[in-house]
Amino acid sequence: MKFSGFELFKQGLTGNKGWGPHWRTQKPRHAYDIIIIGGGGHGLATAYYLAKNHGLRNIAVLEKGYLGGGNIGRNTTIVRSNYMLPGNSEFYSHSLKLWEGMEQDLNFNTMVSQRGQIVLFHSDGQRDDAVRRANAMINRGDDAEILSTAELRKHVPYLDFDNSRFPIYGGIMQRRAGTARHDAVAWGYARGADKRGVELIQNCEVTGIDIENGRVVGVQTTQGAIKAKKVAMVAAGRSSQVAAMAGMRLPIESHILQAFVSEGLKPLIHHVISFGMGHFYISQSDKGGLVFGGNLDYYASFAARGNLAMKEHVMEAAMALMPIIGQAKVLRSWGGIMDMSPDGSPIIDKTHIEGLYLNCGWCYGGFKAVPASGFGFAHLIATDSPHPTAAGFRLDRFRSGYGLMDEEGTGSQHNLH
Repeated sequence: MKFSGFELFKQGLTGNKGWGPHWRTQKPRHAYDIIIIGGGGHGLATAYYLAKNHGLRNIAVLEKGYLGGGNIGRNTTIVRSNYMLPGNSEFYSHSLKLWEGMEQDLNFNTMVSQRGQIVLFHSDGQRDDAVRRANAMINRGDDAEILSTAELRKHVPYLDFDNSRFPIYGGIMQRRAGTARHDAVAWGYARGADKRGVELIQNCEVTGIDIENGRVVGVQTTQGAIKAKKVAMVAAGRSSQVAAMAGMRLPIESHILQAFVSEGLKPLIHHVISFGMGHFYISQSDKGGLVFGGNLDYYASFAARGNLAMKEHVMEAAMALMPIIGQAKVLRSWGGIMDMSPDGSPIIDKTHIEGLYLNCGWCYGGFKAVPASGFGFAHLIATDSPHPTAAGFRLDRFRSGYGLMDEEGTGSQHNLH
């Protein structure tokens, strides 16, 4: 069913009884040309662009739970392209452009809200770094501007500008950045892929990857064996476990990243705000809840929950940035499993096994990368050559040391990114 103003009006008059399912309920067939392991944002976007851009139809997406039940539904929904290093910058710039045309492309309301992001700085050194980053963004065609303290007081008067430890010196604003509805992104890509013939298989966990003479030939699942000419691994924090089925040890660690939502409040925060003296970020949802998060829990785990110590750390950062938040009640919290790479940048590449492809290592950046990740990964799978915007995300850079993209300049350790 195609969404339109007329269709919404008609369904409203008939009690909304004419809406159909957004995608079909499928059972797996015996064989496919391409199998995608992982029904999250990246996997569904990959399936969509394989069908839309490359005309491929004989594709199955296998999800061990329900579509969109992993990290795509466990994040703080921030969309941005404020990267600086070559390799990352072109990719995220491409992704933001895809976000801007997503709703028209998918014919689905993913609630993309370009409310702007402000990254604060709190020292002269941080100001110099922000100016350098802003110039790099502008030079590649993205928007960026430096805001003074006086300008910030007009935009975000609720912040603690005169904090004795973290005085606010200014901020870097990207007006095209913002947020989107995470669940709707998964639903939109699932609907678009299904409409183009892709089969979406839920409750179908992959338990093994079949390899013969150095080539992938299919997978073992809880719903039986399935043959395939190509297999794509897109399992986010579970990537190392999936790759182990093919005898691979990936250069990633899985860590927990917590996020929080407050009770619903009247409109207060009209941008995405990032604290420059701690890994803290906050925005306000359309329902009124303050959505915020902070650092990793700093221990490797596959449990989708966090610890109390990091909760306290995030709340301390929130109070340091905007003491007014202390009056709000935290409604709920959750944890997502982050697949952390050594240089803080992703991996989109072929493996040494013919027909087996890898997409992982998204660290904090997985949600905002969804469209460009699917676009680039689909290009790689369909053509066996990397898309220009994702050409730097080679797997072998961790073995050779050539082409590492340490965006933060913090060194190549998983837990530093």
